[in-house]
Amino acid sequence: MSETIKTDVTIIGAGLVGLSAAVAMRQAGYSVVVVDAKSPANIQLAEDAWDTRIYAISPRNAAWLRDLNIWQNLNLARIGRMQAMEIFGEPTLAPIHLLADDVNADDLGFIVEASALSQALLKQVASSGIQTLFNAPCNAIQTSESSTILTLENGQVITCSLLIAADSSQSWVRSQLNLPLQHKSYAQSAIVANFKVEKPHGNVARQWFSIIDGKNSILAWLPLPDNTISIVWSVSTNMADNLLKLSNDAFTAQVQEAGGALLGELKLLGTRAVFPLVMQKSDDYWQQSVVFMGDAAHKIHPMAGQGVNLGFRDVMDFMEILNHKNAYQTLNDASLLKKYARKRKVDMLNMLLLTDGLYQLFESQNKVVKKVRHWGMSATNHKVIKKMLVENAIAL
Repeated sequence: MSETIKTDVTIIGAGLVGLSAAVAMRQAGYSVVVVDAKSPANIQLAEDAWDTRIYAISPRNAAWLRDLNIWQNLNLARIGRMQAMEIFGEPTLAPIHLLADDVNADDLGFIVEASALSQALLKQVASSGIQTLFNAPCNAIQTSESSTILTLENGQVITCSLLIAADSSQSWVRSQLNLPLQHKSYAQSAIVANFKVEKPHGNVARQWFSIIDGKNSILAWLPLPDNTISIVWSVSTNMADNLLKLSNDAFTAQVQEAGGALLGELKLLGTRAVFPLVMQKSDDYWQQSVVFMGDAAHKIHPMAGQGVNLGFRDVMDFMEILNHKNAYQTLNDASLLKKYARKRKVDMLNMLLLTDGLYQLFESQNKVVKKVRHWGMSATNHKVIKKMLVENAIAL
């Protein structure tokens, strides 16, 4: 049996949030070990192919990734710039136009392929000298206020001052600690795909809110380079099943029609993918010397594209708290972990009010709610409200 590994921080989960936490903690001077039951996929795409899974990264988080020397590992020619957004809701009203120029900014966000971001993070993890244990399922965890002991299935033991659980929405750590999780299914699925478009997209993201067969439908077209878009279509589970049964040409026609053919003819690139939509949240962001980040702590509707941004902000806020801790405080000091939990709950609540609230607002057929929705779509064309929306988007 190998000797026990002793480290300041153990991170379970080699996803985007876990890897970014590893780089940030190592940059702050702590020893780090990253553990994952699987090995991160090394996806190599052809130059003219695009990953079906993409993320909209806020300017604030892009700047943070740049500070960690991660953004520099990306191929900038494959990053889409989102300089404006159009939101279509009420059929009788003009769309809401949100411009980065409204707040003297260059971009509202950046569209990045998941595989590219993962590879950029892994490259920085390696160059930072961070120890990784991949293909190493966990077997047991013992946690106290002073330390956490993790035992892997291969018998390896790791002791640490702090364990960061970033092991997905199906968190093994959370289940081992018997911490409850509030779960809400939207009875929806999101279909993702990429298209070449006939007309220039102008670096504009477009989003359509509509009702199909009494159910909410949210379609997003996100700009990628080379006149390509990535689409995320959130529809009822039944409709998603029907859309997936269509031929490529028939599916393309449906996407084109749902977007009012604003960008002319569409051509499907690659395959389609689908995943169920749920909302998960918990009141427990920490226990003893364990903290939760990313989807292990929260999962929201993708309409705002904020899932990974929320996870990155978990790491950012935790690092800010550590940077201001007193010299006598340890990594797992209860007052620090309580402060982290309070700060993240506020951010999470605000995002839930936005995403879940918008979902309910556009799905409701109540006459009063419909009037409020109509008023809101009109009112957002006022300069002050538009500026507030743009500032909030950039600050995420």
